[in-house]
Amino acid sequence: MNIAIFCLYAAIALAAIIFMGLREFHMLQLNGYKTPEHSWWMKKNYKRYILPIILFVGHFALLFTDPVIWEPEKHVFNDHLNTLSIYICSCMTVLNIKIAVDNRPGKKFKKPFVYTARVKRMLTTFFILIALIFTAAFFSANRVRIEGDTRFTNNLPFILIGSALYLTPILVPLSNIINKPIEKAVQNHYINDAKRMLDDMPSLHKVGITGSYGKTSMKFYLSELLGSQYETLKTPESFNTPMGVTITIRRDLRPTHEYFICEMGARRVREINELCEIAHPHDGIITSVGPQHLETFKSVENVLNTKFELADSVQASGGKIYLNGDNELIRSKAPQYKNAVLYGLHESCHYRGSDVSVSDKGTEFTVTAPDGSSCRYTTKLLGEHSVQNLLGAIAYCHGTGIALEKLVIPVRKIAAVPHRLQLLDKGGGLTFIDDAYNSNPSGCRAALNVLGLFDACRILVTPGMVELGEKQHELNREFGSEAAKVCDYIALVGKKQTEPIFEGIQNADFDMSRVFVCDTLGEALDKVRSIVTDKKKIVLLENDLPDNY
Repeated sequence: MNIAIFCLYAAIALAAIIFMGLREFHMLQLNGYKTPEHSWWMKKNYKRYILPIILFVGHFALLFTDPVIWEPEKHVFNDHLNTLSIYICSCMTVLNIKIAVDNRPGKKFKKPFVYTARVKRMLTTFFILIALIFTAAFFSANRVRIEGDTRFTNNLPFILIGSALYLTPILVPLSNIINKPIEKAVQNHYINDAKRMLDDMPSLHKVGITGSYGKTSMKFYLSELLGSQYETLKTPESFNTPMGVTITIRRDLRPTHEYFICEMGARRVREINELCEIAHPHDGIITSVGPQHLETFKSVENVLNTKFELADSVQASGGKIYLNGDNELIRSKAPQYKNAVLYGLHESCHYRGSDVSVSDKGTEFTVTAPDGSSCRYTTKLLGEHSVQNLLGAIAYCHGTGIALEKLVIPVRKIAAVPHRLQLLDKGGGLTFIDDAYNSNPSGCRAALNVLGLFDACRILVTPGMVELGEKQHELNREFGSEAAKVCDYIALVGKKQTEPIFEGIQNADFDMSRVFVCDTLGEALDKVRSIVTDKKKIVLLENDLPDNY
């Protein structure tokens, strides 16, 4: 086979390797660089790997056109076998171009690929592996010169080059595994530096916040209320992993800070404990426990025990743990902790909310403290469930010595956290309730309750809930049944993903002519805009699946 053809094939394969590799690294990044989670994701999205698998197996058909195998005693050029090899190789080249096009850069992602230092180290390892395969391909070639033209008399170089492409989905996580000792050393260096910085600020008061849901809102509310009296630092956005917390400390912590609010996320048992060993919180808040990340936690009991790793850490340090007393699972475990402070609407709570009044304009409620003092609050936040997180933030602030009355104005000023029941008036009779961040069963119910507050044409747009393990189908079906009681129209995004929601809607005897099943969010919004009604349209955007879904 002509060496020029080999070089062309290698160039096309390399382009496909780069594009496919970058897409795989993006998915690995979205899966938290955790190989088990990424492996599970690959298994769930197996269809994207069918073509590479077929080509990997089919590539070995080149062996059957290899003159060295069929005519080993001659080791000479065979025109018939060479022609067949070129034909097969041409077909493979076309399919390689398809792989490159399918994985080409330019696709818009909600969370784009970030070339962090870790990613650059993994890319280096990945391309070293690719270079080794390409080098092996080059040196495995048997060369002859025919009429002044250098040709290969064996097909092993083509097989190796093709294998490098088709094995890219394996080589990407393999690069992550190879780099694991390096990454562990790098992380330990930065984590130890963050710990040193915290040790150098003994007067800094550290607050840990965790929960299946509501922790980001709680962090935001607490920061706003504490910030009215103290210099406060909080972990930004969803920086709730060991490295996210470490980055925040090393980048943002200043000697003037008096409080550090640390959001703590977890997908596995013991991960909250790992965060506590970094931050060593004096106090903690647990916002909720429920069926979240069940694909990794396996059971709600594991979720409960993991969230209470924060309570164990706080109790050991002599601090207080503030617990959402409206959550039955949390309330049942609270008696084990002598330093527990319950907040919520339940009558057993130390900080109790009462006389809650909700409307499409906001919420009013009264808070009664353990010492008998009470205060009436008004907030722009929508829904009774918002009172729970506000109660937790108010309870903690009051525990630091801030009078309830001093929190009235800060509570009134609090705005909705972006993508968490955020009201967005788009004009033209169209208003969105943006609740697109990481939906869960409790959040879905709360969002539907808020939607039900509006005297309008109520529309739901959703792709459903994910990461709920074996209960995912059941919980999405229940979501569909609840939505049918509130909504006038429902737009489902993704036919396969939303099948259980569709089933729940259907079982509730909803008018199915008012249900739209769309492939994309854009298509769903076009359907919403096309709805003709005399009323103002209120559109609930419930959940926005991550890019790896």
